[in-house]
Amino acid sequence: MMAVPATLAFAGLGVLTAEGAIGVQFAISGMPFVVTADELNGTGFEQFGALDNMIENSPNEGDTGGQVLVVTSAIKNATLTKLCQSVDLGGIYLHINAGGTKGKPVVAKDLTTDSTDLTGQASFGHIEIGNDASTLTKAGVKGPAGVFSQQSDTIQIKGLRQTNYATTAAVFKLPDLHLSFSQSGC
Repeated sequence: MMAVPATLAFAGLGVLTAEGAIGVQFAISGMPFVVTADELNGTGFEQFGALDNMIENSPNEGDTGGQVLVVTSAIKNATLTKLCQSVDLGGIYLHINAGGTKGKPVVAKDLTTDSTDLTGQASFGHIEIGNDASTLTKAGVKGPAGVFSQQSDTIQIKGLRQTNYATTAAVFKLPDLHLSFSQSGC
């Protein structure tokens, strides 16, 4: 019962972010969520290290001081096939599925994710590795000065699995959306 307000707030933030009403920077909840997809295809890819912050005295900060070291991935235009997202709400999972049952993929523009773990079979087109994050040009996102980064014209990841703390997008289209509660995550 206590998870319902948090779930509604989480969903509301997602809608506002997708409509461009909320910027990329926000205080994270400190609750990680898992995202999987059979395949991600994108153009305009950037990636660099960053630090996410929770609100002061967050109940989720543990011994982190309210900060989480993340890898920020930005993709100008992305499609995801058979997207699954789940967040553990204390023994029950909020589960979202989209983009696969009728052949239409999830579509995102200006997609940014803050991850602590990312796996899959990746391919990059025209990759540049070792850039200063403040000089990136492929996705329109600038990272912190002096931070290692990489960027490429294209990216493909098959069997994508991410543990994320934040996701934002200017546009996020979820065909065949199904939101439910489940006993297991993605």
